Amino acid sequence: MSNLTSKRMKRFVLILLAGMLATASGSLFAQKLKSGSLSALNGQTTVNIQYDYSQLKVGKLAQTDYIAKGITDRNKKKAGSGDTWAVAWETDKTARFQPMFEKNLNGKLDACGLKATENASDASYTLVVHINFIEPGFQSGVGMSKPALVNMVIDLVESGNPGTPIATIDYPKIQSVNMAGYDFDTGSRIQSCFDRAGDNVGKFICKTMKK
Repeated sequence: MSNLTSKRMKRFVLILLAGMLATASGSLFAQKLKSGSLSALNGQTTVNIQYDYSQLKVGKLAQTDYIAKGITDRNKKKAGSGDTWAVAWETDKTARFQPMFEKNLNGKLDACGLKATENASDASYTLVVHINFIEPGFQSGVGMSKPALVNMVIDLVESGNPGTPIATIDYPKIQSVNMAGYDFDTGSRIQSCFDRAGDNVGKFICKTMKK
């Protein structure tokens, strides 16, 4: 291998590593406590968690319009495929996205003695995870690709008074992990965003609730 080729390869590796570090750092520090305090979670062992997709936009479309268009476009190509896709879109939320988020969230919350559980009726506080935006991205397999992105706003509320947030965490532009060209499945890309979000939100809560 020539010295020139070796230098180019080293430069490429350094650029790649820098990009990966920038992506990881951006995902960790993009979240912020928009209002209030998480100190109410001190001394708690369980927090209820629920999800809200009511204001969700997918790309430039409201979720209802995105689903309607997806059904129509796919059914034109293959009868029934659009209806199957629409069912999978909804199922992925509860079967893939939310379980991945909770698994990683609890993996980090364990450090501060807290566990987030859906339908925890005895929990004094609830984390309401609003998923307001999803960019599904794409992977062509021939060089062209676009990562998925998710925007979340997470409210901490008293379980008995859900209309008044005690604190709000803003977490925009959660980017999917680069899967080296193997992320053809839209659900996998979006799940990757929830994967990353769970880790980072858990770390953020443990760090911030002590302040």
